[in-house]
Amino acid sequence: MSLPSVASRDEWLAARLELLEREKQVMKEQDAVTAQRRALPMVKLDKDYVFEGPDGKASLTDLFDGRGQLIVYHFMWNNAAARARGSQGMDEGCASCSFTIDHLGSLDHLHASDTTFVLVSRAPLAEIRPFHERMGWDVPWYSSAGSDFNFDFHATNDESVAPVEFNYKDKETLLRSPKTAFVTNGDGQAISVFVRDEDTVFHTYSTYGRGTEFMMGTYQFLDLTPKPRPNYVNEWPYRDTYGSETGHSHCH
Repeated sequence: MSLPSVASRDEWLAARLELLEREKQVMKEQDAVTAQRRALPMVKLDKDYVFEGPDGKASLTDLFDGRGQLIVYHFMWNNAAARARGSQGMDEGCASCSFTIDHLGSLDHLHASDTTFVLVSRAPLAEIRPFHERMGWDVPWYSSAGSDFNFDFHATNDESVAPVEFNYKDKETLLRSPKTAFVTNGDGQAISVFVRDEDTVFHTYSTYGRGTEFMMGTYQFLDLTPKPRPNYVNEWPYRDTYGSETGHSHCH
């Protein structure tokens, strides 16, 4: 790649001040978007979802762990689509989702803010556990295998279960767009947010694809540098495979 042009300090400062004005505009717009997101109405959930977690069977209310807000990261599982077809899969989580969750760090600050963060995958817990241990994460991870949870919040597409939808676009709209890959059966990267009033749970927000990118601190740091992001085509290697030729795993 070519590096930026060389300039004097005064020329650099003029360009930097021009960029600073744009950065401030973006921050103000982001504040406005955040306020609009907080003001979204919420939808009461009437369906009873059953998950399997570290302590056995759990309801969606149980996933809150006593707190008032819940953020669910829909973690793609590589063999979920294969299992639906009756085939043997790879029994490991998506590499790009793993890249995302590697950035989590301590959840103490979220917990102190009355918010719980969990992972949910369609794989059986018996498959999740070894990968969870391999990655060394402390975040609670639940299996939604056998439930409609992923389908109801459109983190998974399977026309035999529910109409295709990705990022609030139906199948016909997706087929007319560059996002045709999302029409096929399988999991997608997504975040869903819930709030509860006692045992009544409400859905407040879901985001998909690049909507989850705010979690990926590596991107935020690299976007400060002149060189572009590495071209992993949205498929980063598992962090324990850097330096090997088998560092990539395909997410479906």
